Amino acid sequence: MMMYVWLIIGFVLLVKGADFFVDGSSSVAKTLRVPTLIIGLTIVAFGTSCPEAAVSITASIAGKNDMAFSNVIGSNIFNLLVVVGMSALFHSVQVDAGMLKREFPLSIIVAVLILIFALPIFGGDISRIEGIILLVIFAGFIAMMIKSALSNRTEQPDDDVKVLPIWLSIIYIVGGIAAIVIGGNVVVDSATDIALSFGMTETLVGLTIVALGTSLPELVTSIVAARKGESDLALGNAIGSNLFNILFVLASAATISPVAVGVESLFDTAIFIVFSLIVLFMVRKDRMLVRWKGEIMILMYAAYMVYIILR
Repeated sequence: MMMYVWLIIGFVLLVKGADFFVDGSSSVAKTLRVPTLIIGLTIVAFGTSCPEAAVSITASIAGKNDMAFSNVIGSNIFNLLVVVGMSALFHSVQVDAGMLKREFPLSIIVAVLILIFALPIFGGDISRIEGIILLVIFAGFIAMMIKSALSNRTEQPDDDVKVLPIWLSIIYIVGGIAAIVIGGNVVVDSATDIALSFGMTETLVGLTIVALGTSLPELVTSIVAARKGESDLALGNAIGSNLFNILFVLASAATISPVAVGVESLFDTAIFIVFSLIVLFMVRKDRMLVRWKGEIMILMYAAYMVYIILR
């Protein structure tokens, strides 16, 4: 019974820690006059992805690499189909043309890259060298975002972002990160115990319980943003989180310890790529995600959940 209690405690720490981190970071971003899309793709996306980082890197240090990889892929599928899909259910999401040309295709390209890295003919894992390659790509992505932010600074900061005193922002950021790290440790330990008690594999737990729990910050943030009409923040959060998960979370885990990739995880990565192409096709023409498209995305995720539970 206690392992369930600890799992809930871990999720609470993850979610609340991410909330505080995002509030503090967004407040600092406002003073820099950063556009909403850039905030969504970077600060908010990275903040809400801290649970995935904590869980996957902790799992890698503990040698539980099946959970490290499956948690990243499971979270990315959840972000793409549920986070974006639910946002579209609450409010039509206008898709930025630049995102369709840069960040969205990049999220597909890096997914294809890790699929190639993980093929048996290349060793069947994400090696330290491959992890470093992903980190270099991540550095390039950050540089691109910084350049874009500097060239698109607004005259006045966005009034929708809550402003905090600088000292309180620092407390929020530091306290949020601490809660996320502690929560990540608790979730990994309790989820592993639950997996063993039910005879489930770590891969399945990573794709379901842990992936869903660590994606709650993205879900809540994007839904709230969509309801306020901040579609750039909603979609940028999801796409930015997916890039962060692969290029930093998975890359860092692999750099610490090579991440083994099972056959099932290869299929899941391929499925994520297919889902991404479908969503890209759905939005390329009119650059809009409306309610019926969101419903299709939720149904696709439901079908995927049935598949991974029954396989």
